[in-house]
Amino acid sequence: MTPYRFRHIRHIRATVEDRAWDYAQTHSAAIEAAWLAASAANPALFDGQVLVIAERKVAGDVFEARYRQVRYAQFLHYMRHAEPDGVSRNGFAVAGLTSADGALVMGIMGGHTVNAGKIYFPGGTPDPSDIVDGQVDLDGSVVRELAEETGLTAEELAFDQGFWLHEDEKRSAFIKVVRTRLTAEDLRGAILERLARQAEPELAGIHIVRTHDDLRPDLMPPFQLAYAEWWLAGGAAL
Repeated sequence: MTPYRFRHIRHIRATVEDRAWDYAQTHSAAIEAAWLAASAANPALFDGQVLVIAERKVAGDVFEARYRQVRYAQFLHYMRHAEPDGVSRNGFAVAGLTSADGALVMGIMGGHTVNAGKIYFPGGTPDPSDIVDGQVDLDGSVVRELAEETGLTAEELAFDQGFWLHEDEKRSAFIKVVRTRLTAEDLRGAILERLARQAEPELAGIHIVRTHDDLRPDLMPPFQLAYAEWWLAGGAAL
């Protein structure tokens, strides 16, 4: 069983700094070579700007951080190849979709994405569009990613206050509990119907978790597996 290690965060104070990333500078040649190989294997990859935590502090239910803008190629190389540097983290938010009948509803990533076949909640690494009045808006990031990946809008859903935080040496994963009035099967059908209207949907399918038999340790990243196990064990009621 995966250790749970979840912490409820009510307040996020996250700014963006304008300072170069030492890792990107010292590993520039390796980053470019890896990106050439990755983009050749998957031409759909885009080397845009993303936001990566440069420094963070957690006190009680408050998470404070400074993010920096980096190229996606730099971020991807760090996440795939680097030893943790003790400070840089992928600080991202996902929508913990929870159906009316108590199931968890996740997406199966499409074949053209960097995590093809993996099973995640909708979400992703924040980018400059998530900066609002100088702050990184992870609540807004959840709403944006939900709409992009599933077609679901905020008006159709209910969002629990705050986030459940799970961290490892390279990630600060913020899970926002998002509730719907639909059963899991009806929600799956609604999402698939909307995906069918998209030219190139990020998701190839929907995976429903009702019991431990539905867990996929081979396809779920550690934070996702840990959350599903934790939720099945009672989740926020613990």
